[in-house]
Amino acid sequence: MKPRTSEIIDSIADKPLVLATDLDGTFLGGDERSRAGLYSWIENNRKDVGLIFVTGRDPKFVRDLTRSHGVPRPDYVVGDVGTTIAKVGDDHLLSPIPELEAEIEAAWKGSGTRVEMALKDVAGLRLQPTGFRYRVSYDMDPKKFDDRAFDIVAGLGLDAITSADCFFDVLPKDVSKGPSLLRLLSHLSIDNRKCLVAGDTLNDLSMLSLGLPAVAVGNSEEKLLEALAGKDHVHFAKGAGAAGIAEAILAFEFMKTQAA
Repeated sequence: MKPRTSEIIDSIADKPLVLATDLDGTFLGGDERSRAGLYSWIENNRKDVGLIFVTGRDPKFVRDLTRSHGVPRPDYVVGDVGTTIAKVGDDHLLSPIPELEAEIEAAWKGSGTRVEMALKDVAGLRLQPTGFRYRVSYDMDPKKFDDRAFDIVAGLGLDAITSADCFFDVLPKDVSKGPSLLRLLSHLSIDNRKCLVAGDTLNDLSMLSLGLPAVAVGNSEEKLLEALAGKDHVHFAKGAGAAGIAEAILAFEFMKTQAA
């Protein structure tokens, strides 16, 4: 018998810690020993730890990652830089949550083709081949990049964001990792104070700036660190990737057992 929706919500809302983490450079970052230690700790404390991936990666990547690479399966995913909000089943398949994605779809307005046409002659951008539902993404050459791309995107009524100095994403207006994560936490009745957010690049800024307990891991992009300077709710970790997350779990005193 499948659990009712309320039972699913309660199962994560009642946990003392919900880790909402970026993947590349963050949850997947750091040395092998640190990653193995954090992943093992999460699996051994599943009754007390909820897991949300907040990533620029698409659903297929997340599914394949957790099926065959020894990475813990998340409870939920905020993917595609905030344009996908989905629950993850026991089969590792992601099921988008329609009531949370309706606003995203409406804000996007089927803009894929017009974005591609508007940016086709902008220097320093190479369209990524993956077909996304509510975003258009490019590989960016920072040496050749023409920043008039930001004005072009704004003129379309959309938002643009860069990360790691090599990616350029076009998103629906006011949609990114942070706002989408907040909507998911509210939907699941999760107390924001129990959620630790973790990231390492500029496309994580919107969630690390929410005021929730946050960690910028030790290998974070310098531009992210500059944007977060002076924010008391952010732990600036010494450890890279997974080690930085484990460090923050102890620093915020979420759990009594060491996360590594």
